[in-house]
Amino acid sequence: MTRILPRSAAIAALLAIAIAGILARVWHTLAEPLWLDEAYSAYAAAKGFGFLWHVVPLYETHPPFYYSLVRCWTLLFGDSLGGLRSLGLTAGLVALALTVPIAREIARRFPTRFGWGLAVALALLAALAPSQVAMAREVRPYPVMILVYSVVLLALLTLGRVAADERRIARGPFAAYLIGLGLMLWLHNLGPLYGAAIGLAFLALVARPGLSRGDWVMFLGGHLLVALAWVPALMILADQAPTWVHSTWLKFSFDAMIWRLALLWAAPGAIPTLAGAVLALAGIASLLRLREGWRVALALALLAGVPVALSIALSVAVAPVFIVRTMTPVAVPALTLLAIGVVGPAWPWRWVTLAVLAPLAISMAAIDLRDRAGGPMQDWYGTVDWLAARIRPGDEVWAYPNEGALPFDYAVRDRRMRVTTRAIPTPIPTLDGGPGAWNPTGSRGVFSLPPARLEAIAREGDGIPTIWLLRLGANAYDKGDVLLHAVQRTRMPVGRWKSGPIEIIGLRHAPAAPAPSPAVP
Repeated sequence: MTRILPRSAAIAALLAIAIAGILARVWHTLAEPLWLDEAYSAYAAAKGFGFLWHVVPLYETHPPFYYSLVRCWTLLFGDSLGGLRSLGLTAGLVALALTVPIAREIARRFPTRFGWGLAVALALLAALAPSQVAMAREVRPYPVMILVYSVVLLALLTLGRVAADERRIARGPFAAYLIGLGLMLWLHNLGPLYGAAIGLAFLALVARPGLSRGDWVMFLGGHLLVALAWVPALMILADQAPTWVHSTWLKFSFDAMIWRLALLWAAPGAIPTLAGAVLALAGIASLLRLREGWRVALALALLAGVPVALSIALSVAVAPVFIVRTMTPVAVPALTLLAIGVVGPAWPWRWVTLAVLAPLAISMAAIDLRDRAGGPMQDWYGTVDWLAARIRPGDEVWAYPNEGALPFDYAVRDRRMRVTTRAIPTPIPTLDGGPGAWNPTGSRGVFSLPPARLEAIAREGDGIPTIWLLRLGANAYDKGDVLLHAVQRTRMPVGRWKSGPIEIIGLRHAPAAPAPSPAVP
């Protein structure tokens, strides 16, 4: 067996990599407030299971499974910022740990080519990959999806090895495969894209002459059960999609597409993109030289490429759905292929691929450090701190659109403040905006209101000393600043905060003009 590292040295390296991966994911995670999408997750989970399964499907295109998972998690660990973030961190760290059995399963299938060096290379890439680090810090489905995709990859590799050696479908790994397939369908509205990739990868690795009729019956029956279990989620998607398609704020463009794909499969930048391409080609070449290695190469390519390709195709033909964070699970098979490219070539070419690994890993680490130093995605703590120095008893914060109240209220909670917040027209979700209201960004829970309605709401604030108007995406929800102009007719501005999409404008009652003195005869 060709070895790069002895077992003891590999274990020591893996421990060091694990420490680096933990630090990258945990560092400053409690200093960053929940941003808008994370606040949606926390808010829905806090409402309870009845709300999750009866109300969320009325305004969300995503199935309620992930929010239910957050609900269960917070019942155990609390709904503090740390409790909420710990689910993603745990999923991210477990996914990082799974790189070792994934690498060992590949090495088990090809013992004359890969050893512990594959586990070290894959763990290093996964520990530092910017997309994997960033998603582990999110209160969103993506870290759980990455974990499930890792489990599915391990199950597929095991199924392929057993099918090659014994001409059968292994029951245990097949059950894990089906559960993972079902979870991917229920975790996100783009789950079907991953389901297509998973099914094709199964065929690439497992389908072959010699499988029994019972194996094929099990294959068809298992997939039928998964499809039936997915029907409720499909119904939610079918009901919500038309509104989202016609009103989405997203705009698809091929601008910077190479950068976005590089971020998904390795890391952005000229050097890491070139390094990733070299290692991917080396990985494919290494696998193609091995008996049935083409099956592994094809499966990894399908898992890494099909969801992205389908997402881009939908964005061009139907509506924009391609967002980098929704595609981050594809990094798992992509990094696996890159790690094979590091250790797969024979000497002396292996010196070249090891040399290529160094700048890629360094670039990943540099991006991670830059991202941690760059501050939060949305600076809600800065917003609340600015307001705390100015708000007075009796003042109110008006959030229009209503979704802006979600991350604002969580930041207020974390800062232990007392603030009266009014979401306009109602707290999330507003399921009926009234005559003339519309959904400008695809969510049925967020409405823009007609001018007459906004004028009436402005008059309701006559007794409030200062209204702090919180706006998030004013260009989409309040074109022409109708609510702002309506409120400020009898008020004067007393402060303004702007940070990215977050904006607060303070409007205080103008003092009444003194009555004219009576004329002296």
